[in-house]
Amino acid sequence: MSVKKSLILMLFAASAFFVGCGSTNNDDRKTYEAVTRDVFAMDTYMNMKAYGKEAETALEEAENRIHKLEEELSATSETSDIWKINHSNGNEVALCDDTAVLIEKAIEVGSCTNGALDITVFPILKEWGFTTGEYHIPEKAKLDTLLSNVDYRKIEIDGNSVSIPYNSEIDLGALAKGYTGDEIMKIFKSHGIDSAIVSLGGNVQAIGSKPDASAWKVAVRDPFSPDTDMCVVEVKDKAVITSGNYERFFTDDYGQKYWHIIDPADGYPADNGFVSVTVIGDNGLNCDCLSTALFVAGEDGYENIIKEYADYDFIFVTDDEKILYTKGIADNFQNISSMTAEVIAVD
Repeated sequence: MSVKKSLILMLFAASAFFVGCGSTNNDDRKTYEAVTRDVFAMDTYMNMKAYGKEAETALEEAENRIHKLEEELSATSETSDIWKINHSNGNEVALCDDTAVLIEKAIEVGSCTNGALDITVFPILKEWGFTTGEYHIPEKAKLDTLLSNVDYRKIEIDGNSVSIPYNSEIDLGALAKGYTGDEIMKIFKSHGIDSAIVSLGGNVQAIGSKPDASAWKVAVRDPFSPDTDMCVVEVKDKAVITSGNYERFFTDDYGQKYWHIIDPADGYPADNGFVSVTVIGDNGLNCDCLSTALFVAGEDGYENIIKEYADYDFIFVTDDEKILYTKGIADNFQNISSMTAEVIAVD
């Protein structure tokens, strides 16, 4: 599975994420100690933390669910749905429910973003070496050949059956961890947990508030200095998901940087004005999709997209070092960088 967002938040090194629980009022959550679990899956480190009587059971179920989704959605496992699709030679493939949901969502968001999200870009991602670590700059002729097979609109899905054109391949790395976060939230809620937070390789998602009823504080990395934080947002019952050009990249002999978020329009790393995009909202899957799509759409294309998702908030960092954020988080946003930050208006 391709590596996507890495708002790892230093695996919650920012201790503000997890303020310990007190026991001075009648909130039952405060009578429970935090239960945590670390997992390595989907090619990234994950951390989960929950409070509640059934927290241990919930975390066990969540870990099992993570591994199950990894088995289904990995682009490199020969037993996964994605492998079967990519090696189907254009024939129809039967899918599990999870894969079908994600492909449907990918097509939906692809349509809403004018193709800025396109899961058929996977062969180009491979050609650049971002799936193997064998990085190189492809010949333009090679990219042009691969681009002829990039078009999410050619995916045909009917219920749990899908087919893609011969020589096409897909990857759900832009959706998988967001969906996984949503599934974990469902498991937690089924066990009565109303205070929890998880980081799935940087996709941060929370249930409720901290045990003391205050908001969770989530730090977003500075794309120009990824070892430091740029801003902090306070959230309750939200996902906070970032795509940035600092997550997986390589540089050539001249110091030119190439990153893993590919523009389906030309097959090159998306370079359309944004170096980081953070999406904040109730649905982790949508946040995951949109962070990639908006990074690709860039400064010229983001406004129409965010109008379609008015219930979400966004933080954009431009390549000339400015922070733009939507007014919905104005009261819960703190800029801790040297960059200027301003609220953007959406008509």
